[in-house]
Amino acid sequence: MSSSEEAMNGTGEQAGDEDLRWLDAQEKAAWTGLISLVLLLPGKLEPPLRKEHGLTLFEYLVLSHLSEAPQRRLRMGELAFLASGSLSRLSNVVKRCEQRGWIVRTPDPADGRYTLAELTGDGFDVVHLAAPTHLRAVRRSVLDSLNATDQKALARIAQKLRIVPDDFG
Repeated sequence: MSSSEEAMNGTGEQAGDEDLRWLDAQEKAAWTGLISLVLLLPGKLEPPLRKEHGLTLFEYLVLSHLSEAPQRRLRMGELAFLASGSLSRLSNVVKRCEQRGWIVRTPDPADGRYTLAELTGDGFDVVHLAAPTHLRAVRRSVLDSLNATDQKALARIAQKLRIVPDDFG
């Protein structure tokens, strides 16, 4: 008997997985729908931004969140959370945006252990020009297919599932 066969019990479950509950039909439909959205939706939203403005979706989200923040600046950890990315991914993107003159980083005067990302005037111009392109893609790919009740349900579900990155701080 192989080690993998030894690890399986008679039901096909791993030994020690007595509490494992397989997905029922409704759960499977919910999970399949969610993972399809997570994996496929960025592919619908990013191409117009890349084609018309040379931006990735993540770059756009970073610039957009900064444009809406007080004084157009946020702590890097907060910005990573808002843009749904890790702090390391954000650091790489912010570095590229700094090189383009769109963002500057400075120590947080309230607590020097933190770094602030601040949108420059040029960065604001970039996000201001890209916003209509993004809005059209969001409406076409998501919002126009949903009624107000669907939109509220989606917002409620997203809030319940909101994942805080491990390096958020």
